[in-house]
Amino acid sequence: MIAAPDRTPLPRRFFDRPVLEVAPDLLGRILVRHTHTPDGPIELRLTEVEAYAGPADPGSHAYRGRTERNAVMFGPPGHAYVYFTYGMWHCMNLVCGPAGSASGVLLRAGEILSGHERAHKHRPTARNDRELAKGPARLATALGIDRHLNGVDVCAGPRSPMEILTGAPAPADQVLSGPRTGVGGEGATHPWRFWIDGDPTVSPYRAHTPRRRSSDAPSDGT
Repeated sequence: MIAAPDRTPLPRRFFDRPVLEVAPDLLGRILVRHTHTPDGPIELRLTEVEAYAGPADPGSHAYRGRTERNAVMFGPPGHAYVYFTYGMWHCMNLVCGPAGSASGVLLRAGEILSGHERAHKHRPTARNDRELAKGPARLATALGIDRHLNGVDVCAGPRSPMEILTGAPAPADQVLSGPRTGVGGEGATHPWRFWIDGDPTVSPYRAHTPRRRSSDAPSDGT
């Protein structure tokens, strides 16, 4: 008999570690998006993430230092950094490491476990449940995540709009790694994207494609 996933909230010390330790360890964990309505929460099992190492990482939003937009990244671990990209989508990251390190994990994909009907309302173009959160913008949209949730403490328990539960961590032999999606330059080959092997909700890998953007438009990462 398969044991039920552990619903104990992850403590802050889980996130207060180097980003390359936290990122693969998030696979299999459960993100709960509390709606605080009679409809109940939307729950998602994380299947794909990417690590970004702050000022030491050219792919990170924090590479050039602290700004008003990325300030949450420089704060304590266990908080959500939500950004708006290309004038179209939101993406969500979890801050990790000690305050000031500005490292974070981009949540790239997951499996919706409960709240499917509400997730489909958020993403009416999804053809099936597997596509609901297959990609970082799709994940944020399916869960109703936007900039209003920037800075939310995911370690604050059910009173918070979001929390991360222990879940059932992915076995090490099922975790694969490779280059991050859409990252070019010096960080293009870093194997800092982690995913559960064979999971149908994992997004397709796309190499970096140079494009013209405004100075305020961030990259795919954190």
